[in-house]
Amino acid sequence: MQTNEKNTPATPTKGSSFVDPETLMRIKSLELRAKVVVEGFMNGLHRSPYHGFSVEFTEYREYSPGDDPRYLDWRLFARSDRYYIKRFEDETNLRCHLLLDMSRSMGYGTLSYNKADYAKTVAATLAYFLSLQRDAVGLLTFGETITEHLPARYRPGHMHRLMLCLEHAPSGSKTDVAAPLERIAATVTKRGLIVLISDLLAPIDTLEQNLGHLRARGHEVVLLRVLDPSELSFEFRDPAMFRDAESGRELYVDPDAVRESYLREFGEHAAAIEATCTNLGIDYYQISIDRPLELVLSDFLNARLKRGRQVGRRRAANPAAAAIGGAR
Repeated sequence: MQTNEKNTPATPTKGSSFVDPETLMRIKSLELRAKVVVEGFMNGLHRSPYHGFSVEFTEYREYSPGDDPRYLDWRLFARSDRYYIKRFEDETNLRCHLLLDMSRSMGYGTLSYNKADYAKTVAATLAYFLSLQRDAVGLLTFGETITEHLPARYRPGHMHRLMLCLEHAPSGSKTDVAAPLERIAATVTKRGLIVLISDLLAPIDTLEQNLGHLRARGHEVVLLRVLDPSELSFEFRDPAMFRDAESGRELYVDPDAVRESYLREFGEHAAAIEATCTNLGIDYYQISIDRPLELVLSDFLNARLKRGRQVGRRRAANPAAAAIGGAR
């Protein structure tokens, strides 16, 4: 699947066959949900009109300008007509830290499931996929405070423990994205990949400061913003009492009277998040929770592929500097 320059997620094409999120959420086991998504995604690669991903993720990656041609796999080229480089141990051992927002606002949903259910499934899917690649995955769940923190590991039993933490992740109160970002920055000394999954109902200056700190320490960062369709469209019709999920404050609202101002302010906040991410070199995706999970995984891998190509271009432009500064 492909994204445009603004990281707008790919959309399903006519004839696409994805598991409907509502059907997926009926599977009680998060690990089984993740397995269904990943296997569906992998099978879809063989039918997809889009290209860019290797079907042998674990041992190979696509050739980038500046790579040593001595490590090209000519047998794989003969089968696929594309160039692949054998991956080395330091390339396969990615360390990924999943930061999952479990504040009360994530409990909101107008579908048969809510943002928290969807976000847990996203985290489980990414963790399951990365574990298949022998990458180390960690998890940090938070609300107003940090509730769980599993360091990034790749060892027997670790993935089962991570899935259990996701299954039992409690709903917190208010959102405080500063605490988990500060914890990761303080405890993770080796550069890695940080994936923040949240509705990002947080002040822009807080996000900018803490995300900037992570980028300054050399981490790659991906933001997955999950939102209910009603938050994006505000298609409420009848006047009703609206309740703030985090503060408990109630307010009687006539949707017709506030729709225009709501959409304007919501759009301004979303644009500010995107601008912050662009300035910091962070991959950002805004995702409605009715979006098939296979496409979310595609978005994530597109971000990784895009980042790899950028590194390849830097290597080609300045091999010596890239060899020193790009070592991981």
